[in-house]
Amino acid sequence: MVVELRVQEQQLLSVLSKQEGSASVEQLVQFCGFPDAAVMRNALSLQERNLLTIQAATQNIIKLTTEGKSYAQTCLPERKLILAVAELGGKADLYEAAKKADLEGSFIQIAQGWVIRKKWAFYDSKTNTLTLNDALMHQMTVPEGCDEALLKYLGEKDQASFDDLSDELKDASEQLKKRKLAVVEPKTTRILKITPEGICAVSEASIAVPEVTKLTPELIITGKWREAKLQKYNIEAPVAKTWGGKKHPYLSFLDEVRAKLVQLGFQEMTGTAVEASFFNFDALYVPQDHPARDPSDIYYIKDPKYANLDNQTQTVEQIAQTHQNGNQTGSTGWGYKYSLEAAQRLILRGHGTCLSARTLQSGKYQVPSRHFSIARVYRPEITDRTHLSEFNQVEGIIIDEHLTLKDLLGVLGKFALEIAGADKIRFKPDYFPFTEPSVELSAYKEGYGWIEFGGSGIFRPEVTIPLNVKAPVIAWGLGVDRLYMMRNEISDIRMIFNQDLDWLRKKQVT
Repeated sequence: MVVELRVQEQQLLSVLSKQEGSASVEQLVQFCGFPDAAVMRNALSLQERNLLTIQAATQNIIKLTTEGKSYAQTCLPERKLILAVAELGGKADLYEAAKKADLEGSFIQIAQGWVIRKKWAFYDSKTNTLTLNDALMHQMTVPEGCDEALLKYLGEKDQASFDDLSDELKDASEQLKKRKLAVVEPKTTRILKITPEGICAVSEASIAVPEVTKLTPELIITGKWREAKLQKYNIEAPVAKTWGGKKHPYLSFLDEVRAKLVQLGFQEMTGTAVEASFFNFDALYVPQDHPARDPSDIYYIKDPKYANLDNQTQTVEQIAQTHQNGNQTGSTGWGYKYSLEAAQRLILRGHGTCLSARTLQSGKYQVPSRHFSIARVYRPEITDRTHLSEFNQVEGIIIDEHLTLKDLLGVLGKFALEIAGADKIRFKPDYFPFTEPSVELSAYKEGYGWIEFGGSGIFRPEVTIPLNVKAPVIAWGLGVDRLYMMRNEISDIRMIFNQDLDWLRKKQVT
């Protein structure tokens, strides 16, 4: 009996016969030129007729993480450090070498540890110096280790089978895994093998009447639908994974925080990212010579440079007097000549508290009332696993005649326990120019550790009185990014904003 084959089935068997009888789905996609779903659909049809077999084999695939990929393009931090020591004459102060190597503060101890472990240098804790190993002193370069060889190899190939690695590279892979520079994941590969019946079918089979997958207007109008053969579908055939669009998991978290605050009776405060120094600093009783206003700690706008405060004349005058002599607050003030030009200077807001200052200055609130904002803020921070130069804060104020510090601690504790999923919290005294008393919140989660969330306190009279606020105001500003990190056990803040599609696709939609 002559076997009838569809065109794609004929192609599949023909390719298999030329590939010594077997090939993976990935290889057949490349050789046949049609999608993997089509390959599997036809393979299942052929398997039912005993023309080929499908065998599944699981192998471990090793690939680099985002951090590992960055090191593959440059080099490991310990190599940067040892090359800097070599350039400094073979012996150098640890921090001087780290500065020359352009290492971030959080990576200095890591690089030092690996330099010593790899026996590239010796460390003297008394003098805090690194000395190049004598064996390397006269070499042109520091030899490349197996970990670096594997890093480079994976950087070029994107991924590799763990079983294909040499014993040395397998050991190196364990090292990269512990450093979270690589991951090993199981991957199922399907191998298609042609049977003796399939070999006969390639040469003897006839090509079946072409099948159509849908009735088109042309087939109906011309009447060709009477002759057309509709293709049968195997609904059990595997198909390629599809990833539907969804909101970024972090944005969903921010929506959840916003909804929870609204449920608690808070009203949202909004404002622009470009702010006048007057509201970001002066209205919060931050002196005009405070280090937080240095260009190294805040972003200044180049054009335009100044805000127009003509409609805030009375408030500006009251705050100017408060800075100079305390005005009617009972304070002596900061004792300097207030500069309107400094107050008008435009910046990218450095914290969300400027929105609280604007809300209080507007007078559009009731007593009691609650207000919050989720604001993107900007500071020239050195980027590392816990710091970004652009991040989010959840800011809140409560205006009430009967508020105490105990109320503030209760609100902060609710945030850490319910929103971040912390196991326990702790408070410690802190200092901010605009609150007294001031409190810092930290939280702990089992398996994650302690993390600092931000500061809080009760607004000082030097803040509230010039803004014509007569009731006590408790305020807080928490790093909402860190709340999300603890809740999802993310150790690197950069992970929240990266473009790792695999991570984003696998995050559950809540």
